[in-house]
Amino acid sequence: MNISVFVLMVCLIGVHADVQPQRDFNLQRFAGRWYRVGLAYDSPSFLPHKEKLRVTAGVIAPQPNGSVNLTMWAMRPSGCVSALYQYERTNTPGHYNYFSTRHNRTKDITVVETNYTEYALVLKNKRFDREYTQVALYGRTQKLRHEIIQKFRTFSTARGFPRDSIITPHVSENCPPSAPGNGHGRQH
Repeated sequence: MNISVFVLMVCLIGVHADVQPQRDFNLQRFAGRWYRVGLAYDSPSFLPHKEKLRVTAGVIAPQPNGSVNLTMWAMRPSGCVSALYQYERTNTPGHYNYFSTRHNRTKDITVVETNYTEYALVLKNKRFDREYTQVALYGRTQKLRHEIIQKFRTFSTARGFPRDSIITPHVSENCPPSAPGNGHGRQH
């Protein structure tokens, strides 16, 4: 292993290791509708497609066992589609695991910071041929205050994301439609 690969691996491990979930995380307060209004992603395949991304909508539904169902809607060429993600609780409130059937991998999700009524910073970590990380900014509305967007950008750059991998996508029209059940569902 050459030295640059080793240094990169140490940096990526350090990027995720120092992140802790929201203190006193309250799942019931976190439940409900959220919009993904910002995304930082370190996958090289992400950059060519970043201009096509739009704000996506989701609903967090707590389960009796402390796990979470997340239904997300996104606009695709075929229209507004939905996907169901099942996040399994861990022993740490605000930290979840889920198995991606699309990638055939377990990923972890950490709610790093939220004020419950306006925004949430969420870190997603997964390992393929190397470790990949995403930071997502969620809002209760599709547009957030400039200070919140700046907080997201600062958080992401502090974790080593290049500026060109940090985006705030365009607003998506009518997705989900007024009746959320109209999307074509699939499970990940």
